Amino acid sequence: MRLRTVRPLLAVLAVALLAACTGPPDGTGTSSASPTASPTASPTTSPSAGPGTSGSPAPDTETTVPAPSPSAPPAPTAGPGAGNAELAIMVRPSPTEAAVNYTLVCRDGLPTAESKHPRPEAACAALKNNAALLSPAPKSKDVACTEQYGGPQTATVTGIVDDTPVDATFARTNGCEIGAWNAAQDVLGASGGAT
Repeated sequence: MRLRTVRPLLAVLAVALLAACTGPPDGTGTSSASPTASPTASPTTSPSAGPGTSGSPAPDTETTVPAPSPSAPPAPTAGPGAGNAELAIMVRPSPTEAAVNYTLVCRDGLPTAESKHPRPEAACAALKNNAALLSPAPKSKDVACTEQYGGPQTATVTGIVDDTPVDATFARTNGCEIGAWNAAQDVLGASGGAT
């Protein structure tokens, strides 16, 4: 008699364990063999939630709520900064000329020995006086730029200023770009478009 009762119990237990141990290879924790499983089930309801749990998932239950994405550090605001920077600067006088490369490393607004820049003191002072110099606000669509040409020069600046990543490009093909170039000319190592 006891054997007849134990065998069905063992069979049910084996099926339950097999269902619990197997699942789809995608790691969602839901089994496609289960008619009640839904990969889009609400994360706030759980069939295993007991009384008094207010519909919240059990501690071991997977949810479909994505983790929050890491936020980017805020862009520096115009005005004085700490004056710390590690930058790679490339200035191309024209499309046919070779690029000129500089390295600028500043600590507390002063250049370090690692700097290979034509005017490192002026460049570091400019970054300390305006931490946002290389991170200008995006140009609004309703801003008109004068139709003037300042020259074929282009520049790229990458690195970090006061713990904020920098990836800026400069050109002189219209009034707005000429203005940005002139504002950053101490860092670019160029004056009036000349390198």
